[in-house]
Amino acid sequence: MQFLIFIIPLLFAVTLHEVAHGYAAFKFGDPTAKFAGRLTLNPIPHIDPFGSIILPALLVFSGSPAIFGYAKPVPVDFRNLRPHRAGSVVVSIAGVATNLACAAIGGIVYRGFSLLQGIDPTPLIPLIQMVYAFTVINLVLAVFNLIPIPPLDGSRLVSAILPPLARRRYEQIGPFGIIILLILLMTNFLDLLMGYLITPLVRLFIGV
Repeated sequence: MQFLIFIIPLLFAVTLHEVAHGYAAFKFGDPTAKFAGRLTLNPIPHIDPFGSIILPALLVFSGSPAIFGYAKPVPVDFRNLRPHRAGSVVVSIAGVATNLACAAIGGIVYRGFSLLQGIDPTPLIPLIQMVYAFTVINLVLAVFNLIPIPPLDGSRLVSAILPPLARRRYEQIGPFGIIILLILLMTNFLDLLMGYLITPLVRLFIGV
C-alpha cells in the first residue's frame, strides 16, 4: 500500500513533466513529440522501466532520504523552435513549472483536508498520504531538474541563455553528466542539497 501511495503520484508527476516539455515544443513549432505519440496524459507511453519503477522502488525499500524517478524523455528537436532562444527557454522550464503548479494544487488540497469537521478521517488516510506524496514528489522533481548538469532541465536552460562560445564549452560536459550525478548521489551531497532545498519548500506548500 505504501509503495502504491508513492508510485501512483510519481507516475503522474513525471508524465505531466514530460508532456509539458512536448506541448511547449509543439507550441513553438516542433511536432516531434506529437508525432511520437507522447502528448498524452496516459502514463504508459512515458514509463521508463528502470527510472519510473525499479529505481524509485529500490530507493523506497532501501530507506534512502532522496527518492525520485524519471520518465522516458519526450523527444524535442530544438532546431525547429521559433523563435529559437525563447522557445528553448520555455521548453526547458516547462516541466519544472508544471511540477511547481502541481505542487501548489496538491498543497491546497492537503491543507483543505484539515478543514473537514465532524468527519472520521480514517478512510481518507490513504488519499491524504497520496496527496502529500504528490506534492512532495513534484517539489523534488522541480528542484532536482533545475540542477545545471546534463541531461537535466537546468542544463538546457543554462545552454539556452549562454552566448554561443560559452554554450559550446558548457555542452562539452554533457557525456559526463550522468557520472557527475551518480558521484553526487553516492557521496550523499545530492541528499544534503535536496534536503536543504526541499524542507523549506514543503513547509511553504504544505505547512508541515
